[in-house]
Amino acid sequence: MTLSPHARAGGAALVTVLFVLIAVLVVAVSAATAALNAEKSARNERDRHIALQAAEAALADAERDIQPLDPATPRAAMFAAGSALGFVDGCGKREDDPDLGLCSRVEAPGVPAWISAALAAEDASGAVAYGAFTGAVMPTGAGTLPARAPRYIIELMPFPRAGEDASQPVTNFYRITAIGFGSRRTTKVVLQSFYRKSVPPEGAAP
Repeated sequence: MTLSPHARAGGAALVTVLFVLIAVLVVAVSAATAALNAEKSARNERDRHIALQAAEAALADAERDIQPLDPATPRAAMFAAGSALGFVDGCGKREDDPDLGLCSRVEAPGVPAWISAALAAEDASGAVAYGAFTGAVMPTGAGTLPARAPRYIIELMPFPRAGEDASQPVTNFYRITAIGFGSRRTTKVVLQSFYRKSVPPEGAAP
């Protein structure tokens, strides 16, 4: 059976239309995929910023912990001038003890506390939750708020200077490591800072 020229032209047009529809469909799917990926990337970036801000807040809270408003508290005694009281191997772990989250320095080739501490663990044993000693409050767990309160540990570090006896510290020098969480528990940011607390001259008020 021989098709008429009109029928052959109609068949060719149908094939052309099908190819055009396929091309449009491919472009539409690609555009939708790109839009979804961009939205996912934006959500991830926003969540990372939430975790970053929480970790920064934890660093600031640790500094307030080191420089307490009330120097008469048991916790403040841990940061007394030239003192290493309370800084223990593996960090203080009991929440009701004033040495919670305080870690002694581990000499090489040992693993330092900021690496070995399970900061992201659900119980976070050995880490200080935000506000635990300062009374600060951070809302968590809803909407764009952090899923969990940030936490930190504090390591006592040496700070000898030229001409000074390293066994008689003139300053209190600390390494603070903090972890913050995004609105999803899987999003984490870890920050670290060093904080030097000057020791007042002998006989001077603290």
